[in-house]
Amino acid sequence: MKELILSRLRQIERDNGVRILLAAESGSRAWGFASCDSDYDVRFIYARPAEDYLRIEEIRDVIEVPISGELDINGWDLRKTLRLLYRSNPTLFEWFSSPIVYRETPFAARFREIMNDYFSRKKSLYHYISMAEGNYREFLKGETVKAKKYFYVLRPVLACRWVLDRGTPPPMLFSDLASAELPGYLRPEVDRLLDLKINSPEIREIPRIDILNEYLEGSIGEIKGIAAESCEEWSNDMTELDELFLRTVSGE
Repeated sequence: MKELILSRLRQIERDNGVRILLAAESGSRAWGFASCDSDYDVRFIYARPAEDYLRIEEIRDVIEVPISGELDINGWDLRKTLRLLYRSNPTLFEWFSSPIVYRETPFAARFREIMNDYFSRKKSLYHYISMAEGNYREFLKGETVKAKKYFYVLRPVLACRWVLDRGTPPPMLFSDLASAELPGYLRPEVDRLLDLKINSPEIREIPRIDILNEYLEGSIGEIKGIAAESCEEWSNDMTELDELFLRTVSGE
């Protein structure tokens, strides 16, 4: 599959006239709880030739490839990426900390050197708690639920706990989050659920786990209140982002 992914990335470069600067896994495989039939969620950052950025008319800033089999792949333009970093987009912090990297250039290392300068604790909390609340409401209210959906609520809740405790972007791996933030009394249940998630098809349904639901529902309400009341002085100029943009476009 890695060879197929690399081949697709090269094809994307040829078809679109771009340079891919980073390509990494972004979904359950990067989070460390992929099922046997999980998709490969590949996300990439790309740069266009310098003259494309000098046009009066804006060029589309995403490349989306139709989903093919297990492979879901799409990417963001360099300028879009740096503008989103300026706004502390939590998704970017995840892509650039993914443990599974398919393509990397010096740009990625430079990006990582500066990205924490743009981290917003409050924006991160809102992002993850909104994700947790939406998935909880949609997937975990019934008498039976898909096993994997617990992790789509539990992971963002633990990410919020990490942000509150440490004030830094949360790690991608679920095991790191659980080791640091999961209450001890939940570990046996979560370990059992994790084993089930990894070794069962994505569609596997199980009875609702009340002890987990109680923890998740209470955490969502608590964290929403903290996020709403928190204040944050957060401002940065774009100087270093402009410098990174110009260096990258010029091929340095």
